[in-house]
Amino acid sequence: MSFPPKPPLNEAPTIITGHANADFDCLAAIIAAGKLYPGATLIFPGSQEKNLRHFFIQSATYLFNFKNFKEIEPTSVKTLVLVDTRQRSRVPHIEAVFANPGLTVHCYDHHPDTEEDVPAALSVVKPWGSTTAILMERIMAEDLPLSNDEATILGLGIYEDTGSFTFASTTEHDLAAAAWLRSRGMDVGVIADLMTRELSSEQITIMSQLIESAQTHDINGVEVVIAEATSDQYVGDFALLVHKFLDMENLRVLFAIGLMNDRVHLVARSRSPDVDVGKICASLGGGGHPYAASASIKNRTLTQVREELFGLLYSQVNPQILVRQLMSKPAVSIEEWATMRRAEEIMTRYGLKALPVVSKKGKRCVGVIEHDIMDKAINHGLGDVPVSEYMIREPAVVTPDTDLYPVMEIILGRRQRLAPVVEAGKLVGVVTRTDIVNTLVKEPSRIPESLLPERKRERNISGLLRERLPKDILALLKNAGKLGQKLGYAVYVVGGFVRDVLLKHPNTDVDLVVEGDGIAFAAAMTREMGGRYKAHPKFKTAVVVLPSGQRVDVATARLEYYEYPAALPTVELSSIKMDLYRRDFTVNALAVHLSPDRYGELVDFFGAQRDIKDRVLRVLHSLSFVEDPTRIVRAIRFSERFGFRIGGQTDRLIKNAVRHSFFHRLSGSRVFHELQLILEEKTPLACLRRMHDYKLLAAIHPLLALTPPRETVLMEVENVINWYRLLYIEPQPQAWLVYFLALCSGMDAEQFAVVGKRLNFSKRTAGDIATLRMRIRETAQGLFNWEYHKGPLSELYFLMEPLPVEGALFLMARNPREPLQKYVSLYLTTLRGKRLEITGNDLKGIGIAPGPDYTSILRRVRGSVIDGHAPCRAEQLEMARRLAVGESIESLLARRTSGAHCSLPEAAGKPEADQDDAAQPAVDTDKKYLK
Repeated sequence: MSFPPKPPLNEAPTIITGHANADFDCLAAIIAAGKLYPGATLIFPGSQEKNLRHFFIQSATYLFNFKNFKEIEPTSVKTLVLVDTRQRSRVPHIEAVFANPGLTVHCYDHHPDTEEDVPAALSVVKPWGSTTAILMERIMAEDLPLSNDEATILGLGIYEDTGSFTFASTTEHDLAAAAWLRSRGMDVGVIADLMTRELSSEQITIMSQLIESAQTHDINGVEVVIAEATSDQYVGDFALLVHKFLDMENLRVLFAIGLMNDRVHLVARSRSPDVDVGKICASLGGGGHPYAASASIKNRTLTQVREELFGLLYSQVNPQILVRQLMSKPAVSIEEWATMRRAEEIMTRYGLKALPVVSKKGKRCVGVIEHDIMDKAINHGLGDVPVSEYMIREPAVVTPDTDLYPVMEIILGRRQRLAPVVEAGKLVGVVTRTDIVNTLVKEPSRIPESLLPERKRERNISGLLRERLPKDILALLKNAGKLGQKLGYAVYVVGGFVRDVLLKHPNTDVDLVVEGDGIAFAAAMTREMGGRYKAHPKFKTAVVVLPSGQRVDVATARLEYYEYPAALPTVELSSIKMDLYRRDFTVNALAVHLSPDRYGELVDFFGAQRDIKDRVLRVLHSLSFVEDPTRIVRAIRFSERFGFRIGGQTDRLIKNAVRHSFFHRLSGSRVFHELQLILEEKTPLACLRRMHDYKLLAAIHPLLALTPPRETVLMEVENVINWYRLLYIEPQPQAWLVYFLALCSGMDAEQFAVVGKRLNFSKRTAGDIATLRMRIRETAQGLFNWEYHKGPLSELYFLMEPLPVEGALFLMARNPREPLQKYVSLYLTTLRGKRLEITGNDLKGIGIAPGPDYTSILRRVRGSVIDGHAPCRAEQLEMARRLAVGESIESLLARRTSGAHCSLPEAAGKPEADQDDAAQPAVDTDKKYLK
């Protein structure tokens, strides 16, 4: 089959374009520039705003010479005209032209300078309200002709970027340009229609979330409002919604964060000269001017963006913190000639993510080597190569007297792992992300208190605690709060306990977090309430076991740092906020004050209540599954247990972690522990299906893949276990073991040993499960033989007796033939419960000498009882006496006299269907198994 040849690319000596995700000002500025550069090709950069895209497609495409850059021959471009931006990163659609030799660049912009600005032969930059107005100055001066449509589109750009002339950035030049356009036929009615679009239902939902979540924070004396919204799909005109919200509430400074699909969108507006939103959004990868800006952020969660936003705000708005106050010194560094392997040793010893590299002479900072680069180099066999070969050269550095904002720019904006601090040309310290976090935590007037919900918004759930908790647990919480007050510690109950109170799920697993010394608190708790405790100094935690048997986990408020994917955490002291931030999901990042003066106050930094209401599961930060891949299994377990959906971004992060094989780095013991918890859930099969969908079972080991035959066995196990639970008889089975046997069904002994090795089974565990598998096979074969020769019920009993209840249940599930299931259920519900009325003492009492014969005699008597031949104590004693002198069961039955036995049912000893009434148990819960 032949294809028509592709059309040739167009020559375009001059192109005009603007920034990606264009707004009306960008579109209008491109068209305005087209009037100043006759014959130029206009390149529309694309937009996420559906209304803008619709307007452009329906109108501008037909009116102007717009092209798709894919239609252009990149090497033909000699002149590039950029409007409404100068940042190279904001024009990725024309990246190819920057390689053209001798390229001439002209820029027209109203945004402030950045380090990323493209060098230009002509740069017209003015702090006006819109870029369109800047271009209009020349159009007006040259009195260039405009059609009514052109005047309207240019006016639309000015109206939008000045907020219809209400933004503080509006200048007399914007007003003059609009007046001139009005005289040239600008249709203000069309502009009004486009500026006052009706909201869709999705937009109304987002607006409601913004209003409900809005909180006012005092940032170094300036009131800043932060609002949040979430949606699994992109909702158009987010900037329009933010602008409407700003006007409705008459706010001075507003930052709106929207998690939509897998991106976080930040839209900022400022009417205060103290807050430059353009500078802040630029640090997050976006752009704008001091009064209106935005950013679209990938690979970070909403929580992470909020954290970075606060850090940028506190460092940019009236900054008061200097580098010398927060830097770590002396700096741990490495010489430029040292090897990558040496860098690994140093980073591992100190738990570092990066190292400054210094020169041989003078200790001058010449670079930064990052952990990720070092790790990849060593994996590729480059461990003996000098770090100078792969270090980041000419890193951004600061001095001790630099304020906080440039540091935030380096670490958050440029994503440089650390900022070297130099003085007089020498390295004197470093500032890391951890240093910033710790500094902000220690400055309650700057960050952590502001991150607390407003006191008026704090919810007190003491009534819910009283209503939904047992009295002993309620008393425990109150006593813990009083003890903390006595010791001068703030005490909280945290995590899943709080989540389950809100969800009305029973949970008495109490986890306490102490802002102080958790181990000292545990010791005081046992002195005051009794019991005992065990401390774990490495992790600053303790376990208290009270006299009632109630277990209480006590932790010191802490932040965990992971040195490499799947590593155990290194623990540092911190605050309750940072302790909650280390947790897996927003819904588990909850705490309740227990101190008497604040008892019952709910602490929710990360929107857990909203996610519980929306029934959605979200991680707190984007590296969550990289640092601890077992959280993937927990995500599945919680989502199935509570009927929550996994959020879009969280879903993508799970797939990414599985794809990069982070699960392989986990120890078998940790994987098996999480697998056990999954298999103990009420709906483990649903969990296993989700694990299969994520290719997680195969990631644990390919032999555990969920094949159709294995899934059939698991479904039958679920039916059998549900049936058995309804009987309410003891012992209750270890459900995980039955499901695990099903998950390993179809494996031979060698394959099972391989799986056991991956899951790091101890010799005893591996041996016990292997033995159980063998006994199940032997019992199944014995049952087939017993059924074939129609043996007595006693034979069924003795076949099944060595098998634990887990083995019996798996036997029913693995062999779903109705007769076999009926016989196993008969054993579990009836035969197993039959008891002898005589013991060894009775044998001794009737003169039988003690010895090994006791076991044989009692076993034979038990068989007779099960077969219905000795239903009362008198018969059992008589049978034992005669068995002791060598008589057989058969002769005993033949010699029975009316005075020496109880009446026997006629059907005794027959397993046929006509004896069902005699064998039927008291509880008939499922006719599939009991017939």
